[in-house]
Amino acid sequence: MIHSSTAISRLSLVCALALPISAVAGVQTSGAGLDLGPPKPVTAQSADRFLDSLGVNIHVDQGYDPKTYIAPLHYLGVRAVRDGIRHVDSDVMLAKATGVRFDIQGGGDLAGELASARTLAKAGALLALEGPNEPNNFPITYQGQQGGGQGHSWKAVAAFQAALYQAAKTDPQLKSYPVFGPSETGAETDNVGLQFRTTPKNFSGVVPAGTRFSDALNVHNYVSGVHRGYGNNQAWLAADPVLNDRWDGLYGNSGVTWHAHFAGYDNAALMRQPRVTTETGWDSQSDPGGEAAQAAVLSNTYLSQFKRGWDYTFIYELRDAEGGDGQQGLYAGDRPKLAADYIHALTTILADHGSLAHPGTLAFGIQTAGASVHDLLLQKSDGAFDLVIWDERVQGQDKVIVTFAENQPVLEVFDIAKGTAPVQTHHQVKTLTLSLTDHAVIIRLPR
Repeated sequence: MIHSSTAISRLSLVCALALPISAVAGVQTSGAGLDLGPPKPVTAQSADRFLDSLGVNIHVDQGYDPKTYIAPLHYLGVRAVRDGIRHVDSDVMLAKATGVRFDIQGGGDLAGELASARTLAKAGALLALEGPNEPNNFPITYQGQQGGGQGHSWKAVAAFQAALYQAAKTDPQLKSYPVFGPSETGAETDNVGLQFRTTPKNFSGVVPAGTRFSDALNVHNYVSGVHRGYGNNQAWLAADPVLNDRWDGLYGNSGVTWHAHFAGYDNAALMRQPRVTTETGWDSQSDPGGEAAQAAVLSNTYLSQFKRGWDYTFIYELRDAEGGDGQQGLYAGDRPKLAADYIHALTTILADHGSLAHPGTLAFGIQTAGASVHDLLLQKSDGAFDLVIWDERVQGQDKVIVTFAENQPVLEVFDIAKGTAPVQTHHQVKTLTLSLTDHAVIIRLPR
């Protein structure tokens, strides 16, 4: 069962969604006369790769009809799904219908996970193999030994994970696919080394030094956090790889484990580790702000995670109450919630399916007094730049001034809260002034 154990934050508020926009052509300062300084070249990232990073949890494994996921997945535009290993033929059907790829985890069933992975790989539908899901909450049995839970050894979890990695990397069909580590490694009761991808040379825990576990660390850093509350930079802080705070982040699972305080990577090494989030979410009923806050927070989560170096981010979950109680879904039954609308707008505006091996650079500068404003420069395969700027401000707004090194012949502005069409189009623009609140706008520079 794929289900979150993380406590969820709760507080009530109303989110502002207004976006006044103005553009000034051919000048370097706004009407307030602010000195923006010279724009600096920024190297873009591939829009296609960003879209590849977006995932969601589904529950074909638990018997839900895969056909009911086809329309929602098309609408969301996400390219990755996470599920268990049962009903793999249904997974193949869903992948053929939507183009998604599967991250699968088998709950300790090594032979079953490998067999399902081979079936998906043959169909071109495999993304990754994943270790046990939250073994602190869902202990596994491997080779007759129980592993995980609150009071038992994690030796069996480590043995399973090492065996999964070894089997996948020596399998002709599977060796090119990544293996994700188990989630909630910070809950280890004994030092079996799962806080590492490979245990280091000086490791003195239960398993030998040099034991290989995974290609990427895996956490469930729920953006809602473990205490009630909703503040500025909610998604940005949850995505911080070295932050030791209320989010169940990378530091507490692979820096210094949160349960028994076993040493893992130092901060510099932690920042370099390949990492994925296989569950994160926001409940539209019990978390602050209802569907409006869920929409802003989860769309910001996709952006913040990618900007801060996460390879994949899977929202929990596609539909309310399928993996347990709660309203964490992007859909309520067949109805897309506001979060689904925001994500649909984001993926539609940024849509791209072309390879971009060497993204170019764009010289621009951003000035704002808002500490919750962030940006991500993407480039499409046709050469167009999409500059995504999002604010994670709970109340009020932030003035943002964007200046480019050269006049832009055409500049389009999109607002994911207002659909997929441009809300403004400008010609020969060098400076743009925005008022942002709690979600993303996208500035497109066609090429």
